[in-house]
Amino acid sequence: MTKIIPVLMLLIIVTFISVSCASKPKTTDDTITTTEEAITTTQDAIEAAQQLREPRERARAARQRAIDFEVPAYNPSDWESLEARYIGLQAMTVPENIQEVIGNWSALAESYDALFERTIPLLAQAKEDELMVKREELIETGFTKQFPQYLENADNITLEALDQYEAGEYYKARDTAAKALEEYEILLKGARVFLARQEILDRDFAKYDEENFSSADDLSELALAEFDAGNRESAIQKAEEALTRYNLVISNGWTVYVAEQRRITMEEKERAQAERANIASPALWRDAEALFNQGERNLAAGRHHDAGLQYIEAEAMYILARQDTVEKRERALAAMGIARERIEESDEAAIEAERVIEGGPR
Repeated sequence: MTKIIPVLMLLIIVTFISVSCASKPKTTDDTITTTEEAITTTQDAIEAAQQLREPRERARAARQRAIDFEVPAYNPSDWESLEARYIGLQAMTVPENIQEVIGNWSALAESYDALFERTIPLLAQAKEDELMVKREELIETGFTKQFPQYLENADNITLEALDQYEAGEYYKARDTAAKALEEYEILLKGARVFLARQEILDRDFAKYDEENFSSADDLSELALAEFDAGNRESAIQKAEEALTRYNLVISNGWTVYVAEQRRITMEEKERAQAERANIASPALWRDAEALFNQGERNLAAGRHHDAGLQYIEAEAMYILARQDTVEKRERALAAMGIARERIEESDEAAIEAERVIEGGPR
């Protein structure tokens, strides 16, 4: 027993020394080596990021420009392919094959640019077509004949956009084209005011609502003055107020006019019926009745403009039916007169023949 104890003590001491050695911290040389490796790795990452920055930013800028000019809408399948490449490159960490990735970003930028260059003429044509439609619509109103200077100003803005586009200043061209479109649209608002006033004068409706007509005229003049002064919002507001008042005059005018026209049409219908046109000229009468009844339905629905036009057409058809009936009656009376004369001549000839047969004096 006394021999075993020293042996056990020796084993315990050896074990303690082993554990102490295993848990001993790294030396200063080991720490320096690890730090240098980390620094080297960080510097490599920084250099890689710096090398990637320029091609990546160029690709992002090319992509954003394409989005700004609606390239995805014009080329959905091509765009989807490019976006898949973009997402893949975005998801990559700093790679070992840095030059290959730089080349991929550069190629992606070129692909975005190529798709943009292929699309921009289509977009420019679409914008030009949109501007020309508005311009033609404006000209057709007749407004530009009275105010040619406004059309000239809008056209100059359009030409400026074209010059910018041809110079490759696409963002400027886009903004200028938008300004030209806005100018045409504002002028169209003015043209609607002009047309409403012209309708009132042509139909002599001003007498039915002189107060609103006068107020609308004053607002129209103010709108023009504001537009000339460059106060677009104020000009639009006053033009819209003027249009509202002109439309009230038109509405009131049609209400009175339709009531009067309906009365006239009813009188003509009664005259035609008194001539029995519904019997003598059934086809014309049916056409007149169809128009009159359609006018009645439109009047009941508040569509005074349509009702007024149909009453006018119905009046004309009632007149035609009546005239046709009168002409037919006159032709019939003339035919009856001729027949009567022929009958009388025939009677005289019969009497004369009878005398000859009987041997009587002639």
